[in-house]
Amino acid sequence: MAIRTITVPVKDLEAATALYGKLLGVDPYMSSPYYVGFRPEGSPEIGLNPHGDIAAGPITYFHVADINATVAELTAAGATVEQEPRDVGGGGLTAHLRDGDGNLIGLFQGADA
Repeated sequence: MAIRTITVPVKDLEAATALYGKLLGVDPYMSSPYYVGFRPEGSPEIGLNPHGDIAAGPITYFHVADINATVAELTAAGATVEQEPRDVGGGGLTAHLRDGDGNLIGLFQGADA
């Protein structure tokens, strides 16, 4: 599983967009009131989420071919489901799980899966 996206919860989307644009050296490929996404060369996508949980911190999303099967495999291995798979637009699905130590794991299945 490759790391696809890292989402960063932010309070001020405009200020965060300016800061991460400078940090990553690229302009956003997507900019909306609910998500701003950057695709730096050779790196996972960095997304800014103004509705994310600041206390939880960034979430690393792993790209999977079958999100439901992966959720089942990981829960059988001891993970707990924080958020069941849900549509995030454009046919993409995300799910959140926690490992045995409480660390958040994000899963992403693209529309092409």
